Amino acid sequence: MNAPHTLRTPLNGIRVVEFEGLGPGPLAAMMLADMGAEVIALTRAEQAAGAQRLGGAAKNPLHRGKTVEVIDLKSADGKARALALIAQADALIEGYRPGVMERLGFGPAECAARNPRLVYGRMTGWGQDGPLAQAAGHDLNYVALTGLLSLSARRGQAPIVPPSVLGDAAGALGLAFGVACALVDARATGQGRVVDAAIVDIVATLGTLVHWIRANGQIDGAQPSPFHDSPFYDVYACADGGFISLAAVEPAFHALLLSKLGLTDVNPAEQYETAKWPALKERIVALIRSRPRAHWCELLEGSDACFAPVLSLAEAVRHPHNAARGIYQSTPSGAIEAAPAPRFQALNATTQETKK
Repeated sequence: MNAPHTLRTPLNGIRVVEFEGLGPGPLAAMMLADMGAEVIALTRAEQAAGAQRLGGAAKNPLHRGKTVEVIDLKSADGKARALALIAQADALIEGYRPGVMERLGFGPAECAARNPRLVYGRMTGWGQDGPLAQAAGHDLNYVALTGLLSLSARRGQAPIVPPSVLGDAAGALGLAFGVACALVDARATGQGRVVDAAIVDIVATLGTLVHWIRANGQIDGAQPSPFHDSPFYDVYACADGGFISLAAVEPAFHALLLSKLGLTDVNPAEQYETAKWPALKERIVALIRSRPRAHWCELLEGSDACFAPVLSLAEAVRHPHNAARGIYQSTPSGAIEAAPAPRFQALNATTQETKK
């Protein structure tokens, strides 16, 4: 058997200067650090008010893999230090409102004069231009403006999404993707570029599958939607107060779900007969509520019934699948950290080797 492959991280040798802001910018820089980039985070001596309130004095997980340097960007020494780092960097990440970096003397033009191959990543909520460019906002606002927040609620109910995931984290991923793409071109041509990563742009792009489904009349319209009204795609309450999720969209999976639930009198071929949805949903609601969550996990988990329990964050850390993949770990203080993703394997590695 061949010796196990030891993979170099894909961004090894890439140098990134991060002008630390809130949330998505630091998360994007952390993602690049997870992939092997050398990231120097330039931070203020005093934590921003929002970060103080939400994160408190706990260790900042967004500093993972970075070198953190406290700097006063308004001082002569601080400015000189930042410009020296920029001159040697492959990429820069900033998350301020449009115009702030220019006023500080670190705009794209100033940086290009010192480093023409620099990839200049800009993280904002609304974008570098447009009527809302200078307005304050947060994750929930950006997702709301894309139209996608409205799809997270049934008719007449208030929509809600997991805080900071769909907007801020998606924006961070989009920025990291944009920087990585631009780095490929910069290395080939010697010419850098600005990456304008607006959360509203990125979330809207991530909604492409939804737009396709909408074009077929399956969502965001007057007729019943599989995602909001059907009995086979929903979250159900259990007898012990827990919840489970069912998402058996495909006919074969739907038929298996009906079989496992003992609903043998329901014709699987009638899955998309919307007039029959309300009555069947009532039956499934009553059925799921009659047993605790553990019962449904034992019956459905691991099958093709498209099932998962709705877990708390603490439960997610302990779940066997997540534990086997090492997705989460708990720190001594009790904080939860997620492992870097995606993962990489050598293209020519054997199955046995990649499992090590």
